[in-house]
Amino acid sequence: TSQNHGFAVDEKSLPDGVVATHRSLFDGSLQGIECCHVPAFGFQGHPEGSPGPHDVSVLFDRFMSLIDTYRG
Repeated sequence: TSQNHGFAVDEKSLPDGVVATHRSLFDGSLQGIECCHVPAFGFQGHPEGSPGPHDVSVLFDRFMSLIDTYRG
């Protein structure tokens, strides 16, 4: 990958029930995944970066929603 990450997940290696959610616009490398059967997702990137401060706010909102849902 050209994203200065040391590693990238090969989408073909994702198990059943895990789907790709984000890809790099620069090189097509996988940047996000989501589990279909459990409340888990991941994102590799810099949410504080350009082009805008709110571009990935949906990820933070979703994370906070999961915390509220599963808080004991």
